[in-house]
Amino acid sequence: MFKRVGLFLLTNIAVMVVIGVIVNIFGLNRFLHANGLDLGTLFVYSLVIGFTGSIISLLMSKQMAKMAVRARVITNPENQEEFWLVDTVARLSHKAGIKMPEVAIFEDMSPNAFATGAFKNDALVAVSRGLLISMSQKEVEAVLGHEIGHVANGDMVTLTLLQGMVNTFVIFFARIIGYVVDRVILKNRSDRVGIGYMVASVFAEIVLGVLAMMIVMAFSRYREYRADEAGAFLSGRENMIAALQALARSKDEPHLPEAIKAFGINGKGFAALFSTHPTLEDRIEKLRKTAQS
Repeated sequence: MFKRVGLFLLTNIAVMVVIGVIVNIFGLNRFLHANGLDLGTLFVYSLVIGFTGSIISLLMSKQMAKMAVRARVITNPENQEEFWLVDTVARLSHKAGIKMPEVAIFEDMSPNAFATGAFKNDALVAVSRGLLISMSQKEVEAVLGHEIGHVANGDMVTLTLLQGMVNTFVIFFARIIGYVVDRVILKNRSDRVGIGYMVASVFAEIVLGVLAMMIVMAFSRYREYRADEAGAFLSGRENMIAALQALARSKDEPHLPEAIKAFGINGKGFAALFSTHPTLEDRIEKLRKTAQS
């Protein structure tokens, strides 16, 4: 459960901003207004720009995540704990029907874990030192099952497609609003778009972007329930419930860097509509109800 979008969305936003600045500086979108607003061309333009950021974010996600938490990938296990961790991920990933992800540890004392990567068979699963210390092996196994569930469910790819689509509509409608303000309200009759277009479209993009984020957050919350079910299937329902209860008892605040909070397992949402995760209580209750059905 996280407070806001992590590395994926930050990279996505950064790419879109850079592209938007380049487009405006060099006037590359001038053709959209040559003979009035061409909605068909505008939609194609929005589609290209909208998906560029999300696809680049996906392709960069694993390397950026490693850098963000200074994760150490276990290539040659050095102790019993690392041997157990690698063996457990191998067993769970085989049961889930995916290739063995990279396994990493990051030195943080809050209990957390995350999974990321562009492809199911080329993913990364990382756990914090605090998770390994504060939980039993069965509970850690359940957390690993949850993260492998994210990978097996293709959540990263689905999030990319969803983010690309909401990006597209944000850009599309922001440009329309900017055009209406410039041409209809401010009555700009020149061949070039005026300052009103640029200000209005940027403002509209911010407002629409906030609304779009709600959609992405709703999907993120939904995928947590699915990943919990995957964790219950891979490692046992009682183990998954016990792991969530252990997280709820933890007094440590989640300490994942802002860049990758959306990929983790622990956190507290500051507002329901903008939380990437349901509450731990809701997740535990959901697991108990599905067990009874």
